Amino acid sequence: MITNAAKAIEATRQLVDAVPFLGSNASESDYLEALSLVDYLIENDDENPLIDFLASKIADYEDNSERFARFNKAQAEMSVGVALLRTLIDQHKLTYSDLKEEIGSKSLVSQILSGQRSLTITHIKALSARFGVKPEWFL
Repeated sequence: MITNAAKAIEATRQLVDAVPFLGSNASESDYLEALSLVDYLIENDDENPLIDFLASKIADYEDNSERFARFNKAQAEMSVGVALLRTLIDQHKLTYSDLKEEIGSKSLVSQILSGQRSLTITHIKALSARFGVKPEWFL
């Protein structure tokens, strides 16, 4: 048992030397390097258990870092419907004008995305039809 523990401790030290982000004092550059490493592993060795270790540490870093505090707060306050609409706009590379048929004017789209106005049932039905998603996903 002691032999295995010693090997595990040494392997952990070597891993943290190779991937500093897994250590206790991760920096911004360690975080960015870890993101790149995850991308590389997914492309080249998608069964590597290091992906899970890094993904967990990355999520923890993003949840607790000052850098992400404003973003996390905004996400928590955003309605599910607005978050979905933002994602669809981004994925389909749309402008606010592209949603004229489903929502109306650019200013109305802007007001909905900023939280000043809400999606109506009519908007939700039209967006669901356009993007092929269930209406309840907006609720």
